[in-house]
Amino acid sequence: MASQASYEALEPATLGARLRDVPGLAERVGGAPETWQVREVGDGNLNLVFIIEGPAGQVVVKQALPYVRLVGDSWPLPLYRAFYEFHALDRQARRDPGAVPEIFHFDEAQALIVMEYLSPHRILRHKLIAGERVEGLAARIGAFCARTAFRGSELSMASAEKKADVALFAGNVEIPAITEDLVFTDPYYAAEKNHHTPGLDAVVARLREHVALKARVQRMLMRFASNTETLLHGDLHSGSIMATADAVRVIDPEFAQYGPMGFDIGMLTANYLMSYFSQPGHRGADLDSYQEWLLEVIEGTFAAFETEFARLWDTERTGMLYPRCLFEAQGHGSAPARAALLREVWQDALTVCGIEMHRRVLSLAHNADFESIADPALRAPLEARNLMMGRELILGAETIPDAVALCAMARRYNGACVT
Repeated sequence: MASQASYEALEPATLGARLRDVPGLAERVGGAPETWQVREVGDGNLNLVFIIEGPAGQVVVKQALPYVRLVGDSWPLPLYRAFYEFHALDRQARRDPGAVPEIFHFDEAQALIVMEYLSPHRILRHKLIAGERVEGLAARIGAFCARTAFRGSELSMASAEKKADVALFAGNVEIPAITEDLVFTDPYYAAEKNHHTPGLDAVVARLREHVALKARVQRMLMRFASNTETLLHGDLHSGSIMATADAVRVIDPEFAQYGPMGFDIGMLTANYLMSYFSQPGHRGADLDSYQEWLLEVIEGTFAAFETEFARLWDTERTGMLYPRCLFEAQGHGSAPARAALLREVWQDALTVCGIEMHRRVLSLAHNADFESIADPALRAPLEARNLMMGRELILGAETIPDAVALCAMARRYNGACVT
């Protein structure tokens, strides 16, 4: 895997010369490398991202940095995360063709990936803040979550193949450790890198003093760290989806690891809910209709997940789990077993959802849904609703029957006065 011995961070002025010999790149971009237009566009927390443009087309180049870009070189980070991102993208492309950008080149020593330039796609989070709708969003992402969850598990994979893949991704140590700290632990005590909006102190104190809440979060952390049900994206949120008005692609799986099936869809749902609660800071007359559309996306995503999961259960259940010899071959239906499994996935998803709703307000890496609301006096009450709904989800995941009830809960908290 990549080490820093030969590694050199890319720069716009020298990028063309450094990549001129990449097979097929010159043909895709066109023209001489010295004439390529290069611009740095990364706005994430970790990496360098460039667009290379020439007369024949454009590509994206993503390079890992040896530290957390959001913080600086005081927080070192391994370059090998590009290795795991490449392998995760490869698996996602095979398990759900067309869901992720096409990969053209991977340079392990330089921790860089050359991939398809998505246009006119924009980051979904930005579109939601702007009040834009994406036709088919729920169906596409719900299917993605189901296909990657099912096909990355021993419901579908041969046991030896899956165990070998678990062993491969188990080497991605430092990146999941960020999730273990920033998501599951730091929000619930006064961690050094935490920060939150003034005006939330009372709500934050209530969360941190709730022993049963923290115990539930830690139990979910135990499942996250020790459960290898399927290969996760690991950081699936509205900032890791790119969209047009009617098409979506999933990007940035560098936090990939094996974990519980409900993790990805739970994290994504939290980000939809945070978009929902933040909308009074962004919308005017169309506030109600846009918030309702967001709830429709949540309901539709879970519906698409369950529908596709059931289809795969019936057509691709070839692994060691729930084998047909125990069910269909003996004249037994397997639908009740599938329903019980999906119920466990649902409860994990709700718990993860609540935890993610907390960490994005209290931990290091906040999101723009709330952060772009300039007035803290407006922002704080919206974040408080989000925090308290997250608390209810963590404590009562087993009492919420379905996505309709989840969205009804969101409506109840929306407009509530939380102190």
